[in-house]
Parts: sequence; structure tokens; C-alpha cells
Amino acid sequence: MIQRRHFLKSAAVTVLAAGGLSVAPTVFAAPAGPTAKLRIGYLHGLASDSHLWVAERISAFKAQNLEVETIQFVSGLEAYQALVGGSLDLVTTGAVISNFPARGQGKAFLINAVEIATAQIWVNPEAGIKSVTDLKGRKIATTRGTTAHFFLHRAFDAAGLNSVTDADIVHQPMANAVTSFVSGAVPAVATWAPFDTVIGKGAPASIKLIDGAQVADSSILNGWSARNDFYAGNKDVLKRFIRAWIAANDLLATKPDEAIAGLKDKWPDFPVEELHRQYKLAAWYTAAEWAARIKDGSVARQLDRVTDFNVQVGAFKDPLHADQYFDPSLFLDVVAGA
Repeated sequence: MIQRRHFLKSAAVTVLAAGGLSVAPTVFAAPAGPTAKLRIGYLHGLASDSHLWVAERISAFKAQNLEVETIQFVSGLEAYQALVGGSLDLVTTGAVISNFPARGQGKAFLINAVEIATAQIWVNPEAGIKSVTDLKGRKIATTRGTTAHFFLHRAFDAAGLNSVTDADIVHQPMANAVTSFVSGAVPAVATWAPFDTVIGKGAPASIKLIDGAQVADSSILNGWSARNDFYAGNKDVLKRFIRAWIAANDLLATKPDEAIAGLKDKWPDFPVEELHRQYKLAAWYTAAEWAARIKDGSVARQLDRVTDFNVQVGAFKDPLHADQYFDPSLFLDVVAGA
């Protein structure tokens, strides 16, 4: 479901006192090229969209002659459906980056962060659920094919269970899944931050059973994909987008206090302390560090782990793997100064 649409308009690149941000730490001197417009679908969570808002604040898009229209979605499934349908040029999502591109629907090209503890399982304290093993046969609300579903699958596997045969999944859009849990319709929900704040307000006695930090190999990559035809025909525009992204990313990775201070208006219901909590649920790397993780195969292995999960739960067969659907060459060229 599309939630919100707006355009990013940047101010002059100097000291942005109102947002608390100074000039971005990474500056590209190369001429940007003619003005280009990008239609971007995003999820409203720090790992997915903070780069957008930081880039806006520091005028990184303007410096690259990019005009950006942003459209909010509740999950990556809807965002990718819009991408494949032609109404978006780019999307930024969590685990779904290893789903649609693995079917040849979209080209992944850029990684935001490693989501370590954003995925969580919450339970009703009266349900008698004390461990993941106790979830066997119990109704669990979640959205199939997402970060939350992948985490549920990994948590079941770690407990010696099979999520396909042992989990009674109630498949709903995530906002509905959380509402079902808060209302008491289901005893458990697999979700991701910041939906945990909704649970905390609506059902404060709820118990967080487990999160991604407690389950091996359950972290996921959050990143960007382009529509296939857009990727094929707009490499220069994508490099300009990557330059703007790097300026925002390196600020997020090296000066999180400064970056987060400028994000408050995007999350008016959250105090800054809550944004810092959400930031710490993921791992953030500079562009140079991402380049190293790409070259040593870490990124491809994490992407493939989620692609393999989609095969295991029957989402599709015979997928492409990361070396076919993830193309970091544009990012590596920009980092190298090409």
C-alpha cells in the first residue's frame, strides 16, 4: 500500500543550522550532468530511508542535479511490485532485495546497512510462550517474504523447528499483523522496528521473545534496486545517485549524532533517543568499508542466504544468485573515483 508521496527539495550547501547538519564529509568535484528525475519507493525505517533524508538535508541530490520524488510503502513486497510495474525507478528495502531481483525483477546495486536486531518476535504474556519452541503450532502474524519472515524462519531453524511445517503463519500486511497482535487476535507476531514501538504503546505488557541479535545468520542487508530497463539505460544517473548516497552514508556511519539530529522532523512521534535506539539495531559502514565487504564476498553471501530462504519456503524455484542479480560495479567505480 502506498502511504505518502512527496518531492525532496534541497537548500544551499552550507551549514544547515535548522536541521543540525553541517557540510557532508564526502564531496565529489566532478560535474553532475543534466537534471534527472528519480521516482523512489521506500520503507519508513532508518536502515531504508535515512540516506534519503540526510542527502536531502545536505543538498547532495541538488549537487548531482537530481530531482527526487519519494513514495512510502509498508513493506518491500509492495515497493517491488510498483517497481516491476513501472511506476518507480528505484526502491530501498530490507530482505526483499533478495527476492524480486533473484527472479530477474530488478537489479540490486547498493547496500545501506546490515540489519542485526531490527527483526523481532513478540508474544502475549498470557499465551504461555517462553521460548521459540513454544511457538510450534501457534498462530504467528507476519508478512511472508519479508525481513520478519526470514527472521522467523531462522529462529525456528535454530530451535530445531521447520517454519514451513511447524509455524502457523497468519499472512497479513505488517501494519495489520501488528494490529492483530495488539488486539489479542493472535498470540505472537514477527515484525521489525519501528513496529515494536506500536506494540509497546498498544500492548505494553507484551514480551519480546527474541530478536535478530540472538540468532546466528539472521541479519539481513538493506539496500537499493533499480528497475531493469532503468538500470540498463541510466548508468550515469545511477552513479550520480550513488555519489549523493555516499555523502549521506558516510555522515551516517561516522557522525551518527549529527545525522540523526537532522532526522527528527521525519519521525515527529519519536524522541531523538528512540531514533538512536533504532540506529543501534543495525551496523553502518562507510563507502570504503562497503567496498571491502563487497570484494571479500560478505555482501553476496548475505544476499544469497535470504534468497535461499525464499526457495526453502516455496516462494520460487531456480533463482538467480547474488553474483547475477547484485551489480556493485557502479558503486565500486564511484568509490574508486571513476
